[in-house]
Amino acid sequence: MSSPYQDFVQKAKARFAEKKKSQLSNKAEYQFTAHSQFKMTQYGLSPQKVKGVIRNPKRREVGIVPKTVAVMQPVSAKKVDGKEIWKQEIWVMFIIRNQSAEAKMFGQQKIRIISAWRYPGISPKRNPIPLEILRELESGEIFEENGLL
Repeated sequence: MSSPYQDFVQKAKARFAEKKKSQLSNKAEYQFTAHSQFKMTQYGLSPQKVKGVIRNPKRREVGIVPKTVAVMQPVSAKKVDGKEIWKQEIWVMFIIRNQSAEAKMFGQQKIRIISAWRYPGISPKRNPIPLEILRELESGEIFEENGLL
């Protein structure tokens, strides 16, 4: 005969295993670093919004970190006098991870999201990354935390 505590533990282990299983299936396409999760919370960005910026960017640039890509999507873009304007941009920096031949055959890419941020106004064509994030990237803290180096 099992005690209520043992029943609780068994149910908790089952919930934990189910959660891990769903997380592993979600890891197939996108991986969020601890830094990117922190920045998403800081700037009020959801994982769905970040993925949407990656899938449908307005602008795409080479990231400042080797082998990375930075993509941008404006927030609330409006047309004024035939010109598109906005007051804020969402930027996402990511890296496309090495993948197996099988994943390449089916067109699946593993994307590791390194950082995400909001940029006030319209960013210049080059180097739209805020100084704060540049300093964090240059210090190497982001990569050491997440095992990228």
